[in-house]
Amino acid sequence: MHFYKDIDTIKENRIFFKDGKSIIYNDNKEKNIEGLLEYPDIEDQYHYLYNLSNDNSLNTDAGRIRNEDFFKRIYGSSSAEVQKNLVSIVWCPSFVNQRIQVTKKCGVADSLKKVSLALDKHPEWKKYLTAVGGTFNWRKISGTSRLSAHSFGMTIDINSSHSNYWQWDCSCIDETKKLSYRNSIPLEIVEIFEKYGFIWGGKWVHYDTMHFEFRPELTKYNNNQ
Repeated sequence: MHFYKDIDTIKENRIFFKDGKSIIYNDNKEKNIEGLLEYPDIEDQYHYLYNLSNDNSLNTDAGRIRNEDFFKRIYGSSSAEVQKNLVSIVWCPSFVNQRIQVTKKCGVADSLKKVSLALDKHPEWKKYLTAVGGTFNWRKISGTSRLSAHSFGMTIDINSSHSNYWQWDCSCIDETKKLSYRNSIPLEIVEIFEKYGFIWGGKWVHYDTMHFEFRPELTKYNNNQ
């Protein structure tokens, strides 16, 4: 939690923010998979361990469980509030040179700049890194009432033409459907993102291989296990 500078302290089962407001940490309710996705508390965000290995048989949905109130407190509770903290960075300046907008909150922009500079040394990956399709976009996840992480400006989607997304591959929005994993993104790209605190949607059971999301509490938490 120390990655989020708006948090003041955690005590008596609540997270207190620097403005004095608070959110319950653990509601102590038993939840099935649907409940974890639709009604998560903060503690539920740690329900799954994020897979830091390259063995996709160990994939979980770590990161897909998001308490919207928490992220609204961190990044902004509306599109307008989030946009106040957006900054422009140049993505892979030597061979893509595309301007993208992400939040400066919590060091997201600074971390993504480091990812960009590291990837910029690898023009052999150009086809995966061009035509970045998504950073900030205040919207719901397709087929759900849940806000997308893109709403908070702390994500990036790389080239969708070379990516796989579970809803596209199964032509469905059924969270319970058994999926056959697919991916064509080089894992070396993934490792660079993870080094700077981004999780990869390709390590979800409900995979989204274009998607990278700033969640250092998950990558660091799992590194310490």
